[in-house]
Order: sequence, then structure tokens, then C-alpha cells
Amino acid sequence: MNNKALRFSGLLFAAWLFAACGGQRQDEGDEPKNYELLTVTASDHELTTEYAASLKGQQDIRIIPRIEGYLQGIYVKEGERVKEGQLLFRVDAATYRAAVESAKANVEQMSAALEKTQLEYDGKRQLHTKNIISNYELNTAQSDLAVAKANLAAAKAALASAQSELNYTELRSPSNGVVGRIRYRKGDFVSPNLQEGLTIVADNSVIRAYFSMSERDLMEYLYQYKTMDATVKNMPEVRLMLSGGQLYERSGKVESISGIVDETTGAVSVCALFDNSDGILLSGGTGKIVMPTVRKNAIVIPQEATYEIQDKVYVYKVVDGKTVSTIIEVEPQNNGKEYVVLSGLNEGDVIIAKGAGFVQEGERVIEN
Repeated sequence: MNNKALRFSGLLFAAWLFAACGGQRQDEGDEPKNYELLTVTASDHELTTEYAASLKGQQDIRIIPRIEGYLQGIYVKEGERVKEGQLLFRVDAATYRAAVESAKANVEQMSAALEKTQLEYDGKRQLHTKNIISNYELNTAQSDLAVAKANLAAAKAALASAQSELNYTELRSPSNGVVGRIRYRKGDFVSPNLQEGLTIVADNSVIRAYFSMSERDLMEYLYQYKTMDATVKNMPEVRLMLSGGQLYERSGKVESISGIVDETTGAVSVCALFDNSDGILLSGGTGKIVMPTVRKNAIVIPQEATYEIQDKVYVYKVVDGKTVSTIIEVEPQNNGKEYVVLSGLNEGDVIIAKGAGFVQEGERVIEN
């Protein structure tokens, strides 16, 4: 074979080899990829929604003195649990004790005056029956008796007032609770003008958790139960996630729902009650209300099966072995892991279950 023939044969072989390799790469590009697939089904599903909450004790009672004087004794510590009627503070009682003694003496004096006036009236009444004295004298004696009775009543009222003020020198807890910050110390002058009070006794046996629901979320319950009272009664039990991320061991119950939508936020204020007999929850604290919601016959898919573009949510359906991007509508309320699909998917549809953001349109797919 001459040189020209050899060169021609070499060119033909190279062309064949290039075509063969190119064809192999094309075949490899068309090979289906392995993806985890999910067949869409519908079932009842429970979602949980979290709402930021602020915690308040059942009542926070300011301990304000009802009389003025120097603080003589402090019998509790900040943070101490106290019972109803327990002594908290004592104001110097010397002045008020003296006032009581003076009022008692005045009562005794008025009592003696009344007895004397009563005797005088009884005597004049007998004389009047014998026509010895005139009607005027009898009426005068009767008036004196009425004045003596009034004087005694006034003296007794003054004694009761003095006794009350003496009692007010002892400040006792109006309920079970926890003592807050004590703002004054022994020897300080205190009076009823102390609007901040000596301290606060927080009744934390029951904690109120205040949170806000969107108008849309609330309307779903109202449409179902028709009235606000029925809605409150049928609201699901809720849980409380503490600021540290732990779930409080006791469930709570919605107690009330405000009938007013906040024009600024579009939300409605809701209050749930939690038993706090162990004193774990603190008035003034924060947390999150975890509220379950049951969706009947719902299509639920993992969020990792979706991707978003310009606030639209997409999934990849697998149709005839190839990926097809599809817009779906999802329930805004979600648990951060799953979506409830409102439209765009039907039972029996097959979708890419994971990594939808890395899938390309029209890829051939085999199940992993």
C-alpha cells in the first residue's frame, strides 16, 4: 500500500474513532439519574405552629402601705414564696398604738356620759308622768340622751378607725405568691404615696401566656365553630416552649380570644393558661406557644422536595420518566419541615423527594 493510501486509511480510522467516542458521550448524557422519589398521597395530618408569647402571673399585687411611718421590720426576702396572710413588713406602730389607747379612753368617757344622761332622762320621764315637769323639760332630756348616744357612736367609730390604722402597720401578703424586688430598707420613711409599692407579690400558681394569632388563622376556627365562645371551648390544647428551647411539661388551654383585630399587625390577642404549681414559669418571662392544627385529607410533602423562585413554590413532577417543574400552592402555616399542599398536586403524582433545587428540567429519572 502506497503512502497516500495509508494516510487516507488513517484519516478514516480517526474519523470513525471520533464519531464512536462522541456517540458514547451523547449516550452517557442521556443516561437517567438516580433520585429519591415520592408518590403523593392524602391523609389527615397534624401541623404545629409557633407563636411568640409573653408570660404573666395570675396577678401581680403591689404592696403599698395605707399609713405613713418609718419601716420598722422586713420579714421576707426577694424571690421568697409566701402564703396568703404572711407578714411581709411592719411600720413603726407607736403613734398608732397611742391613738388606739386615746380612742378607747374616749369611748369609755362617752359610755359614762350616756349612762348619766340615760338616768336623767328616766327620772324626768317619771316626773313627767306625775305632771311635775313640763313637756319642754322632758324633750330637752330626750335630746340630751340622743346626743350622748351619738357621741358614743362617734367615739366607737374613731376607735375602729384608730384600730384599723394600727392594723395597717403590719403589711401581710394578700395571696400566695413570690416576693419581687424590695425597694426600701429598714428605717426608710414610707407612705401611701409610694405608687411603685414596697414590693410586688406575684401569684404565679397559674401563668397566663399572651400571644397573637393572625386573623386568617383565627377565622379558620371561627368558620368551623361559628361563635367565639364555641371557638375558645374547642381550641386544641397548646404547649409552651421555654426561652431555652425546652417544652414545658404541662399543656395549656386557651382561656380567651380578643374580639378586636390590631389594625397595625392584623393579629388578634389570645391568652392561654398554664398550671404553674411547681413555680417553674416566671412572670415577665417569654416563650413560644406551640399550637397543633389538624388538616383533614391533606397532601403533605417535605419542604426539601420544593424550591422557590420569586415567592412561588415549585416541585419537580416525574412524568413519563422525565422531570417537569410545577408551581404549587402551600399552606402558609407550616412547621418548617413540611408543607400542606393546597393545589398543584394530586394523589398518585410522583415527585422528586429531595434536592429539588439541583434538578434540571427534562432530566431522565430512575428511582433511587
